[in-house]
Amino acid sequence: MATAQETHTYPGDLNDVPGWFWPLDQVLFSWFLERQERRGTRGDLLELGAYLGKSAILLGHHLRDGETLTVCDLFETEPPDAANRAEAAQSYSTLTRRAFERNYLSFHDTLPRIVQDVSSTITDEVGPGTCRFAHIDASHLYEHVHGDIGAARRLLLPDGIVVLDDFRSEHTPGVAVAAWEAVLNRGLRPVCLSSQKLYATWGDPEPVQEELLAALRGRDDVAVTVEQAAGHRLVRARAKGKRMQPPSLPASRHPAPGAPARRADALPGKAAQARPAVRPARPRARRLALDLLPPVVTRAVRRYRAAYCVRCA
Repeated sequence: MATAQETHTYPGDLNDVPGWFWPLDQVLFSWFLERQERRGTRGDLLELGAYLGKSAILLGHHLRDGETLTVCDLFETEPPDAANRAEAAQSYSTLTRRAFERNYLSFHDTLPRIVQDVSSTITDEVGPGTCRFAHIDASHLYEHVHGDIGAARRLLLPDGIVVLDDFRSEHTPGVAVAAWEAVLNRGLRPVCLSSQKLYATWGDPEPVQEELLAALRGRDDVAVTVEQAAGHRLVRARAKGKRMQPPSLPASRHPAPGAPARRADALPGKAAQARPAVRPARPRARRLALDLLPPVVTRAVRRYRAAYCVRCA
C-alpha cells in the first residue's frame, strides 16, 4: 500500500491532488449529489477520513447555501490504539492537516468544518438525521468501520447515501467484513458498486438504481452489469478502457500553464484573484507525450504519480 505524500505545490486541477479517488467514483459522487439537488433534497455532507482532500474538494463543490461539509480525520494526531497507530504509521505517516487545508483552499473560499479526532466522536459533532451524503474512508480496521457505519446510519436522512471505500481491496478485509455484515444484518441496501466503493442507502434503493442504470447505460465509457445476491440487486459499474468523460469538477485557483482560464464569475471570490499562482510550470512536451500513450499505460502512469510522485502528478 502506498505511503501518503504531503503536497508542496498548489494543485492545478483536482487530479493533481494525491489520492485514490478514481474518475469513475468522481462521476458517481457527482451523479448522486446532483440527483439529490434536482430532487430538492437538502442536508449536510460528511466525510470520515479526508486524506489530502481530493474527495472532500468534490463534495465541497456540491454544497448549497445553508449546508455544511464536515470532515473528520486524525491528520497528525496520535491514534488512540495500537492497531490504529500501526495502520497510520504504515500508510499516512506524512499526512498533515496543513496539506489538506492548502489543497482544499486551492478550490474553495473557506474550509469545511474540520473535526480533528477519531471518527467515533462524529456523533457528538453532527446532529442525527442531518446529512444527505456520507463518505466513509477512515480506518480500515473492522471495529472502526463497524462503528463508522453505525454512525452514518444515525446521521443520514432516511434516503441518504453512504459510500464505503475499499470494501473489496485485498489489504482491507476488515472493511469488507463490516460492509457486507451491514448489508446482511443491519439493513443497508446496496445501490451500486464500483471497483473501490460501495454506494448504499437505508432507504429504498430501487428508484435511485433505475435512474442510475439509465444514466450509466447512456455512457460509452462505463460498463454496467446487474446481478442478484442474498436478495439484493447489485449494480456493478466499471470504467471502460477509454478515458472517462469527467463530471463537473471544481476549478483550481492555480491552473497549470496552458489550462483554460477560469471565468471571472467562476472564481470563488476576491481572495482567489489576490492569491498568487505559484505552481511550477509543467513541461508541455511531457504532458503531450503522456496523451499519446495507450490508455492502459496512461492510467498506470497517473496512478503511480498520484501515489508516489507528487511533484510530477
